[in-house]
Amino acid sequence: MPFPEPTERVGDRAEVLLTYLDFFRSTVADKIGGLGEDDLRRSVLPSGWSPLELVKHLVFMERRWLVWGFLGVPVAEPWGDDDAAGRWRVGRDESARSLLDALRTGGRRTREIVETAASVAQAAPRGARFAPDEPAPTLERVLLHVLQEYARHVGHLDVVRELLDGETGD
Repeated sequence: MPFPEPTERVGDRAEVLLTYLDFFRSTVADKIGGLGEDDLRRSVLPSGWSPLELVKHLVFMERRWLVWGFLGVPVAEPWGDDDAAGRWRVGRDESARSLLDALRTGGRRTREIVETAASVAQAAPRGARFAPDEPAPTLERVLLHVLQEYARHVGHLDVVRELLDGETGD
């Protein structure tokens, strides 16, 4: 998927944000796609996370912010990407294919949520992810937060790919 250039005309702010999210999800899949099973599961960084752990984190992060956070719908294991010590984890039964499928499914769910919302100015409900006494973010702020998570972690994957096999990104 090509980078969504700033000069491209897009209908509204929601579609701009969704287009960038689609781009970054696609880039994550591209970065993961060229790695073998061993490289997907090992870390080359002092922080210790593996590429598959990062993909799983993105799946859960997007679900936490959009489904649990913005919709206020309870989700099973909202922090299922973390172990008891707060580190990302991936089970032996979890594959790149299954995690990328979950990433794409989450992207479709995000698009559905955004397209059915009244507007990007709509606020999330309090009482699910957001406590009743704290300000609730708008859909636009949630999308911007999720977008920055993707952009930052795609940059991390660029570094990991270069360290693993010399592949560099844009």
